Amino acid sequence: MRKLCPNLEREDALDTVLEVPLPEEMFPNWKGGGGCGKGGSSSSSTGQDSNYIWLKSQAFDKATDTPPQKLSGRTAELQLLLSVVGSPLIPMPVPFDTAFNNRSVRESSIQASTAKYILHQYIAATGGQAALMSVQSMYAVGKVRMSASEFHMGNDNTAAVPPSITRNGKGEIGGFVLWQKNPELWFFELIMAGSKMSAGCNGKLAWRQSTSEQSHASRGPPRPLRRSLQGLDPRSTANLFVDAVCIGEKIVNGEECFILKLEVSANVLKSRSASSFDIIRHTVWGYFSQRTGLLMQLEDSHLLRMKSGCGRTSASTKISCNSINNDSSIFWETSMESIMDDYRYIDGINIAHSGRTIVTLFRYGEGSVNHKRRMEEFWTIEEADFNLHGLAMDYFLPPSDLKWHGEELDIFQVLTIIPAATSSRLMKLKQQIEIEQRR
Repeated sequence: MRKLCPNLEREDALDTVLEVPLPEEMFPNWKGGGGCGKGGSSSSSTGQDSNYIWLKSQAFDKATDTPPQKLSGRTAELQLLLSVVGSPLIPMPVPFDTAFNNRSVRESSIQASTAKYILHQYIAATGGQAALMSVQSMYAVGKVRMSASEFHMGNDNTAAVPPSITRNGKGEIGGFVLWQKNPELWFFELIMAGSKMSAGCNGKLAWRQSTSEQSHASRGPPRPLRRSLQGLDPRSTANLFVDAVCIGEKIVNGEECFILKLEVSANVLKSRSASSFDIIRHTVWGYFSQRTGLLMQLEDSHLLRMKSGCGRTSASTKISCNSINNDSSIFWETSMESIMDDYRYIDGINIAHSGRTIVTLFRYGEGSVNHKRRMEEFWTIEEADFNLHGLAMDYFLPPSDLKWHGEELDIFQVLTIIPAATSSRLMKLKQQIEIEQRR
């Protein structure tokens, strides 16, 4: 990971310190030495040229100074990856330190009592209660590689679908940094392929912005970033599953694991719904190793139903949803599966340093042709630390142009349109992006 960027205007000037460290693969071969020579393979020249233009324009520093860019096909693909895979939120607020209270299990069911015992083993495996409760803040720097399939119809999971976002067939590469402070404060930045996405929470609301979308707040109560619970924040993970139940066992990566299941309450689902759509369910599963006690896999599934006859017109497409399929319901199901690996200790805290996340988007419903899409991310943690000095509350303030969208979710109504040709691919991408932004 590189933390310095050469001055692209003056070669004799000092290097610029990058707020988000970037993988070496993202830098073009336009300067001599250190793997950045003028040479380089022709297969990578296109990606390097685009990164050179991106670094020179520094578009990632102007996200709030310029209006959002119009979504081209490639930009929409990237925005979909950044929103769906890069920065999803956990479906519910996480209670603070309830897992560390000495709660009696006598009045609990056998499934709930078993889950509490598993959590106690997890707390011990990740460093112990004293070590976890001593953590007041943290940061992590890492890199990601993302790819996505094309849309395909039907329920065939075995269909060969080439990646639609690729660099030499290997996907797009990016870097991210995550800052976190107890309780409920976090800030996340991700840069990939000339696009920057940032998200955060100030303890009262969660928000997101990027170079191609206006800043907006997420519906419902503030929630933590899902990425932090992918083996990076054992304290929040234990608090998340404090009310879970044990439903069985499963082998994950050769490890026999207990399965803890957690259903999002109806009140939380209602707070995240709107007049144009209902969130029917959101379920989270955690797979904890029987041998080590560590979290091996995190999975969640989210089902959304579009309401028919919404009676409004989309501002972005000028299409009235009353005239399109108002006699049928369209469903969007999003499933995410993250596998954690390479657990290592940092300051007495055992965290995962690599993993893989697979996302499946499935659209179906009466009168709708089924559409499925698969996205994948590989991530590694390059640097992490705890209890940072000087991490002030000001760092978690939302953007000045933040706007609460409320009921203005017109794009959901457009989702009732059934695309009939490849020319509508960009429309579907925009629809998916808007759905994930409002999760």
